[in-house]
Parts: sequence; C-alpha cells; structure tokens
Amino acid sequence: MRISGVVVAVAATWAIAGAVEAKTVAVSAERLLDVATGKYVDKPLVVIVDGRISAVEHQGDAVPAGAERVDLPGVTLLPGLIDMHVHLTSSPLFGGYSRLQYTDSFWPILGVTHARATLEAGFTTVRNVGSKDYEDVGLRQAIDAGFIPGPRIVTATYAIGSTGGHCDSTFFPPSMKQKGDAVIDSPNEGRKMVRQLHKYGAQVIKICATGGVFSHGDTPGAQQLTLEEIKAIVDEAHATGLRVAAHAHGASGIKAAILGGVDTIEHASLADDEDIRLAIQHGAYFGMDIYNTDYTQAEGKKNGVLEENLQKDRDIGDTQRENFRKALKAGVKMIFSTDAGVYPHGTNARQFATMVRYGATPLQAIRTATLTAAEALDRAKDVGQATPGHYGDLVGVKGDPLVDVTLLEHPVFVMKGGDVVKRVP
Repeated sequence: MRISGVVVAVAATWAIAGAVEAKTVAVSAERLLDVATGKYVDKPLVVIVDGRISAVEHQGDAVPAGAERVDLPGVTLLPGLIDMHVHLTSSPLFGGYSRLQYTDSFWPILGVTHARATLEAGFTTVRNVGSKDYEDVGLRQAIDAGFIPGPRIVTATYAIGSTGGHCDSTFFPPSMKQKGDAVIDSPNEGRKMVRQLHKYGAQVIKICATGGVFSHGDTPGAQQLTLEEIKAIVDEAHATGLRVAAHAHGASGIKAAILGGVDTIEHASLADDEDIRLAIQHGAYFGMDIYNTDYTQAEGKKNGVLEENLQKDRDIGDTQRENFRKALKAGVKMIFSTDAGVYPHGTNARQFATMVRYGATPLQAIRTATLTAAEALDRAKDVGQATPGHYGDLVGVKGDPLVDVTLLEHPVFVMKGGDVVKRVP
C-alpha cells in the first residue's frame, strides 16, 4: 500500500508538472474560415494548448497567462490543408529510366526535402499512397519524433498490384527478373499482403485496380485486379482497421473497386455514369488529380518521361477533367488528391484553381482538402477543422480565398500542432 501511495504521489506530481509546462499559444488574425459553415469568424483568437485547439475566442477576450502570442493582422486563417495522394519519396525530375542513375538510398533523402516543402506549402497532413522499401514509414517516424520538419503522414508503404500491372515492375526484360514487392494474383495472396504491409507500418492500403499512365505496356483503362481479389484485400484491411485507396482510371476497375468496398477511388479518369451512381450509393470518395497533366505535358519530356507515358497522359487528361465536373455536379464526395511527386512537391495548392475552373466553388475546393479529406481519413476529430479538440494546424493567406482560391498557392503563415512553421512578414 505504501509503495502504491508513492507511485500515486509521483504520478500526481508529474501530471501537475505536465500541466504547468504545457505549451499555450494564442493566435489572432483578421478572420478565420469555418469550413463547416462556409462563414468567417471575424477577429478570431485561437487558443492552442499542448498542440490542440482549446478555444476559438475573439480578440479582446482574455488570453491565458503565459501564452505565446502570434498576431497576424490582415491574415485569413484556414485549417491546415490535407493532400490525400502524394508520393514524398518520388520526384517528377526523374522520369522513365533516368531515375536509374541514382542509388536506392537517394530517394528517402529527397523525401526529407519534399516533406519540408509540402508542410511549408500549408499541407499539414498527407496520405502517402505508395513508396518503396517502407521509405514513407521511416519518413513518418522521423517527423513524428521531431528530427525533421514535415506534415503528418498516413503511410501506405507498397501499393498492391497484379503481375504485369501498373504496380509491378514492367520496364525491364525477363533477364532482369524484376518483380514488384507487393504483387498478388489471388484473393489469398491479397489477404497475406495486407497483413505484411500492416506489420511493417501501413496505415492505409493502396491497390492498383487498373493500368496507369506512368507504367509500361498497359493502358489506364484496363482492369488488373478481379472483384474477388479486391474484396479479399478490402475485407482484410477493414478487419484490421485500415481504409483502402484504389488507383483506378478505367470504368470497369472503378466499378469493381466500389463494389469491392474500397473507400477512395484515385484518379477516376474514365468514370462512367454507372461508376458515379455507385460511388454515391456506396459512399465512395473520388480523388481526381486534375492539375498534374499541365505539368507533365510542359516538363515531362525534359525530365525523361517516355513518349508512351506522355501520350497516355494526353489521352485521358481532358476526359478526367470533364468527369470531375460531372461527378462533382452529381454529388460524389470529392477529396483533394494531387499525385504530388508526378509534379513538384510544395506546389500542391495549384490544383485548387483547376478544380474551380472545372466546376467547383472555392469553398467546395477548400472542403475537399479539409472537412471531406479528414472524413475520408477517418481522422475528422483530429484534422480538417480549426475548432476545439482539433490539432493546432493553421494556414494563413493575405486576402479572401473564397474570392481568389489561388491565394492558397502562396501562404504567408503555416502552423502545425501549435508550432510556427512558416511566417512571411
């Protein structure tokens, strides 16, 4: 009993010390966008305690004693942004075979630079949907431990694909004996792969349901996983508490992914009316990367992208954008997915203007990267809003992003978990 009393006393002392030492920050600005209502809070005072928002008050209200003050006159605040489809350890500067000039350990080092650029661009949370050698897990661990700056990363590790498919290694002859590390060809192999990826750090499962733009020898529209394989992967992932994202350009692959229970459809370039109806019926999200074609067509050849891949990109680019317009109008839940890594990290926000050009209002576009993205991540209690209980993640711009969404391309202030990441005078 006496030992127990000592333990309780020590624990109480630690608790008191922790409460005293908890960091408190008070952020004031011109206004704060409530993304849920679409309305502004004028002259807000956002109080952040130990990394989470404790209150949203108004300037002139009492500031907690000892709070660090961050005053941002003329700045509009939004919640930290979320990109649901990035590849932090990939770079668009190395296309086709040019990446073979670099050793394997080159890519995670690039990831450190890309993580910083992404965070400073106002994206405080990202979903990394595919990397080799569990590089994204190491990057996440280094960021979470405070060794390097970067966004919160939801890691997928390897993307699961079929033999000869988009997520296999298809650029080499048989003598090279190349094979993707997450290739499966049956439902049971799919279940086993989910277990393996989860074992080594996957927080979301990514599958390649169809062909792709940047693979060799296939077409984006071709289905590459069967409905039975998709169902097995999804069942195993959901049983483990993981959500599933499907790379799916073609209509049949999109249908199979939705019917198989996939949570988010990535690209959705060739979605037909039935795909759109099924997405609404089943509550699936579309993450349509409708900006990056501009970059690929302008810079891809210089960066070594093969003509085969450039042509595939040309073939589906306009169709994908018109299907974005159609799906948005129909009421499909849209998430902000850029495929950054195909175009430069840190320029993620360029997609907002493209979304507006193809039918979204600025508020709808912003919600794809806040409210809806957080919901699709199953992390709505942590990210996606600047309200009490959420992380102290804020991005600030000069002006009104509901009038000019391109302002998000040039944030003047970024905060993650109550820590200032970027502040432009």
